[in-house]
Amino acid sequence: MNHALILPLLVPLFVGALLLFGHRMGKPTKRMLSLVATWALVPIALWLVLLSDDGQLRIYALGSWQPPFGIILMLDRLSALMLLVTAVLAAFAVLYASRGDDERGPNFHALYQFQLLGINGAFLTGDLFNLFVFFEILLISSYALLLHGHGQRRVRAGMHYVVLNLLGSSLFLIGVSMLYGLLGTLNMADMAGRVSAADPADAPLLAAAGYLLLVVFALKGAILPLYFWLPRAYASATAPVAALFAIMTKVGLYAIVRVFTLVFGSEAGELSNMVEVWLWPLALLTLGAAVIGALAARNLQVLLAYLVVVSVGTLLAGIALGTDAGLAAALYYLVHSTLVAGGLFLLADLIARQRGDLGTDLISAPALRQPLLLGSLFFMGAISVAGLPPFSGFLGKVMLLRAIELGPDAIALWAVVLVGGLGMLIALSRAGSLVFWRHASEAVGPAADPVRVAATVGLLLGSVVLVAAAGPLQAFMQATAAQLLDVAPYLQIVQGGAA
Repeated sequence: MNHALILPLLVPLFVGALLLFGHRMGKPTKRMLSLVATWALVPIALWLVLLSDDGQLRIYALGSWQPPFGIILMLDRLSALMLLVTAVLAAFAVLYASRGDDERGPNFHALYQFQLLGINGAFLTGDLFNLFVFFEILLISSYALLLHGHGQRRVRAGMHYVVLNLLGSSLFLIGVSMLYGLLGTLNMADMAGRVSAADPADAPLLAAAGYLLLVVFALKGAILPLYFWLPRAYASATAPVAALFAIMTKVGLYAIVRVFTLVFGSEAGELSNMVEVWLWPLALLTLGAAVIGALAARNLQVLLAYLVVVSVGTLLAGIALGTDAGLAAALYYLVHSTLVAGGLFLLADLIARQRGDLGTDLISAPALRQPLLLGSLFFMGAISVAGLPPFSGFLGKVMLLRAIELGPDAIALWAVVLVGGLGMLIALSRAGSLVFWRHASEAVGPAADPVRVAATVGLLLGSVVLVAAAGPLQAFMQATAAQLLDVAPYLQIVQGGAA
């Protein structure tokens, strides 16, 4: 076994525990330890991406208990890609937080590391029960991070977030219990084989358990009609927490891809691809509803939160196509939307600090201290997230639109994506004009902190990097999609065929 597979879990686990129980460590020491640990995940994740690019599935059997009996971590191209995106996003977000946002409440850095533990674990686990466990770890940490900094607004949004996710966790546990009772295993590769060979009399119960999981993942991924918790929660969080939360909805979408291409995928007999008929309309409706929400937003952070939901609908459309090209387009767009959304949340905080008490409300306010710098960054992020050239959002949407064959579905997708892009452009243009052009008085806020600006620029430049490396990235995404849709190598894990 390659022990590199467990490093994305061990690093945040031990550093988080050390930060939580290291009472004698000063704040600067804790801050530096968290920064080093988080940035260390970037080369680790990059190493795992390079390892996975040979197309070989790698497993790590904890305690040397071999599948399907033991707990395994599984590395393929998809899990490696998600680890790298998370590491890059988290590194810049914690750099931003280190300039003072981490002092708004206790144990910020410990909670941040445990959040990374839960996210990384969800991407690496090879069995359904431990997916539930890692979901709970990341959710418990996110509850505390959402409330970090206190305030009535955060508490109100946090209560909605906690209650809905506790309900989702209960449904997840029920679904997992049903599948274990019917199949006798929770190893996803083993489940795939047993679902295909299941007694036809058990098919309705298996389908019910599968749809229950779809509801849970739709709640985590903020898919219509289960996304209404997200705008208020993300808008009320502190900037680095909101930036990290940009990956949270992708955890739900990742779970949909993993479970419904492997367990209920093409080899699942009469239950094969059972959710595809639902994913397509949900994707288009989510995208359309989120654009309407963005147009109605009266706060910049709420607007950005709705843009996260727009990205969810766009990604789900690519997943719903069920083809190599559709999945590859969705994965490219996933990387783009996560990094740009994270950068825009940080940028919104920089803007709020220069607008006095009005913060991110979209009304006339004092002039910004640095309108050229912040305006340029906003223009770059807005153009990218709206899907206009020359940034990565444009390439991601072109890949998606080219992935669908001509027909009624293509007409629907083109209409929703293009009209939705126009709606996002209008919403962002209105926000930009209110923030940067309509001034009620002279500038009152301080100049932006250089480190905070650097963290924001670092995430927004991800869009430029995605364009510059579009060729090799597209090839990697195509290989990732092909690997996901080829279930046979995953089934060999249980037979001892994986390395």
